[in-house]
Amino acid sequence: MNEMETKTQVEDSIIQESLLTCIDLANSDHQSVLSLKQACLDSGEEVMDKAFEQSKNFFALPLEEKMEVLKNEKHRGYTPFYDQIPDPENQVQGDHKEGYYIGSEVPRDDPQWDYPFYGPNPWPDPDVLPGWRETMEKYHQEALRVCKAIAKLLALALDLDADYFDSPEMLRKPISTLRLLHYEGKSDPSKGIYGTGAHSDYGMMTLIATDDVLGLQICKDRNAKPQKWEYVPSIEGALVVNLGDMMQCWSNGLFRSTMHRVILNDQNRYSIPFFLEPNHDCIIECLPTCQSESNLPKYPAIKCSTYLTQRYEEVHANFRSYEKHA
Repeated sequence: MNEMETKTQVEDSIIQESLLTCIDLANSDHQSVLSLKQACLDSGEEVMDKAFEQSKNFFALPLEEKMEVLKNEKHRGYTPFYDQIPDPENQVQGDHKEGYYIGSEVPRDDPQWDYPFYGPNPWPDPDVLPGWRETMEKYHQEALRVCKAIAKLLALALDLDADYFDSPEMLRKPISTLRLLHYEGKSDPSKGIYGTGAHSDYGMMTLIATDDVLGLQICKDRNAKPQKWEYVPSIEGALVVNLGDMMQCWSNGLFRSTMHRVILNDQNRYSIPFFLEPNHDCIIECLPTCQSESNLPKYPAIKCSTYLTQRYEEVHANFRSYEKHA
């Protein structure tokens, strides 16, 4: 038995379903929680169900039709299977998923129109997928509203004003990206095969809607030896919230970004993550309430778009390096 197989057996033996913190929005009278409740209720399961239906319609198209809206230089559009390899130390193939990025759009006459993470989205042919664009734009709009409501709770938890993150320099014109995902196949960690390799998200937070196929796993302590991976349960009507690396930086490590991966069991699996990052020019640095003379900032300040560019290039550099040595 080789070292990787031994590692996998130990790893699999301690995998269990995670006991997540769940917020019951029906049982609180706090104003910020009520605003979150209203945002979730207004977006509703109907919008989510339509988004999943239209997502499946797109991924069912022939590959040549999907390739017509291949991801552009602004990271918008279709991404084929194996396009990314976020965990090159443990993956021998790219992720077993295909996806579709849909980002925030600004008008062509906007001075930030040609910024790296703004600009137009490519859209499938409306004659082939009628109503597809309208469904995704509606979901994007409602998911952003839910994220902004969650941001109020995060601000209060960090001893800030509830509207701290909803300032012109932070979330008034955020980089917000909807990503449709379709997974196929069976994972085999002993062979370095994953639905998605282990990673943490780059930004402030990720709002995740999933189908009823188990697959998403989290690791609450990335430094543990061996790492303990737990399945995230599928709860009808619930959304999973992952905190990202920017929130870890803002909070000076008080809030940790969530290490996660996807393990497949030979079933088709669909999910819709929504990634929230602040404005293009926002400086990500330790918040005033998260530092003191005895607790100095642990992370260097960096502009949002600079950080995102570095992380995107890193993931795709990993993939190019894998292709070169495969």
